[in-house]
Amino acid sequence: MQKIVFFGGTGMTGQCAVRYALQKGLSVRLLVRSETTVPEDFKEKVELIKGDVTNAEDVSKAIQGQELVCVVLGTRNDLKPTTAMSDGLSNIIAAMKDVSLKCFSVCLSSFLFMDPDKVPAMFVNINGEHRRMLEMTKSCGLEYRAVLPPHIADEPQAKFDTAYDKSPGHSRSISKLDLGQFLVDCMFDEAHSQKVIGICTIK
Repeated sequence: MQKIVFFGGTGMTGQCAVRYALQKGLSVRLLVRSETTVPEDFKEKVELIKGDVTNAEDVSKAIQGQELVCVVLGTRNDLKPTTAMSDGLSNIIAAMKDVSLKCFSVCLSSFLFMDPDKVPAMFVNINGEHRRMLEMTKSCGLEYRAVLPPHIADEPQAKFDTAYDKSPGHSRSISKLDLGQFLVDCMFDEAHSQKVIGICTIK
C-alpha cells in the first residue's frame, strides 16, 4: 500500500483528492492545524499529524516514511498578500530532499498561463504567490507535477482534458472531483514528471 501525505487536504479540492486516494487504496496522512477541519467521513480512515505547513519541523514530521506528496494549499478565498503557501512549499521541498523523496503534485492556478498584466486585479496578490510557488517547483530538481486549474467548480465529474504549458482551452472550469483525482493520478504517470499541466472540463 503506497503512502501519500497531503498538505491542504481539508480544503475543497484537498478533500476530493483525499477521498480519491482512499478509494484508490492508498495509505493517507494529513498535516492539519486543527482536527475540527477534518470531514467526519474520512477522519477515521486517515492518519492526522497536527502542525502547520509554515513550520519546517511539522512538515518534516509529516513527510517521514511517506512515498508521495500532494500539495493543495489554499487561502480559503482570502486574497490578501501572503507568503504562507510559498513558505510552506519551500519547507515541503526541503523536507522531501532530506529523506530523498522525489514525487509530488502541486495545485496552482491557470492564471499563471496568462500575461501577469492581464490577471484580474483582485487575483494579483494570490497570483504572485502562485508564481513564486511555480518558480520554486520548476527549479527544485524533484519529479514534480505542477497542475494549473481554472475555476474549480462544485460540479459532478465530467470528461476533462490536459495539456502541457497551456490550458487545453475547452472551458474555464474543472470539477473539484476531477481535479482531486488528477492530482493523485498524475503521480502514477511518468509522462507527467517535471511538467506544468493545464486542465479543464470538455464542454
